[in-house]
Amino acid sequence: MPRITAVIEKKHILPYLEARGLKDQYIKAKNYLLAGDTKSVFFKELEPQHSNTWYFRINKQFRAICFFDGNDLIVAKIDNHQ
Repeated sequence: MPRITAVIEKKHILPYLEARGLKDQYIKAKNYLLAGDTKSVFFKELEPQHSNTWYFRINKQFRAICFFDGNDLIVAKIDNHQ
């Protein structure tokens, strides 16, 4: 796993988060990732391994699905885990 230098959202992510009241929780999770604290947000690679698809926890219900572009983490989708 490369060191994360930036977390970049696709254009539809922030309106989705705002509509569900998740923006503050998302920003907190994003700051943990940028600080290198991946355990706090359960940052893991999705199966199958080496698929370059990762996720991190925003709260108990929502996960951010993302992928690496160099050292940048691109958030492509927010998933309702339940």
